[in-house]
Amino acid sequence: MFIYPIESNSKHIYPIIFLIYLVTIAFLINPFQSNLLAQISTDDVHIARIKYRGGGDWYNDPSSLSNLLRFTSETVPLGLSMHYRDVDLGSTNLSQYPFAFLTGHGTILTNANERRNLRRYLEQGGFLYVDDDYGLDASFRKLISETFPEEELIELPFNHPLFKQVFSFPTGVPKIHEHDRQTPRTYGLFLDGRLVLVYTYESNLADGWADQAIHNTPEDKRRVALQMGTNILVYALSATP
Repeated sequence: MFIYPIESNSKHIYPIIFLIYLVTIAFLINPFQSNLLAQISTDDVHIARIKYRGGGDWYNDPSSLSNLLRFTSETVPLGLSMHYRDVDLGSTNLSQYPFAFLTGHGTILTNANERRNLRRYLEQGGFLYVDDDYGLDASFRKLISETFPEEELIELPFNHPLFKQVFSFPTGVPKIHEHDRQTPRTYGLFLDGRLVLVYTYESNLADGWADQAIHNTPEDKRRVALQMGTNILVYALSATP
């Protein structure tokens, strides 16, 4: 079951009714998630950007999340704060955020405590979105294999609800920034049937979220990047498997 896609005219939906619906659904799914969503009110739900060690530039394009939060809030009444928080991968404060984002170009280094914290976060209802900004793939896959040795990343089919939450993407995640002329792909990690992590590869969605002057991204690509980002946020905060 999942909340059915919200069309672009969702601004006409009464926000309070919609938010009560989200809280009710979340309680039935996962008590951890319901506690987080129960805090929903105007500018109340914060999301996190993951800080990690190893030399990868986790901090790049700080305007990306700010622009995504603004675009999503103008489309769907999720009660999102316009300010995200930077949180260390090993911090127990991570559990305060229903949605976390990780990106970068380089290496992710983790210790056992950081991996345990990430695993606990995802098992208890958190959601992580990872966007490879080129060069992150090998170390990210190593992190997942060490954190969840019994699981594997699975490529999501184009008919997955993620691609039609608010905006329709019948051929999957869009290509925003070209590197190696490879097809963009979307992978997921499932725990007990719940999608807890989404990973986009060869897409560079977050480049499209950033201020236009940073990457000189065409406006049409920026828009579809923000639309796909909105789908991910809405799915993470409201959907069930």
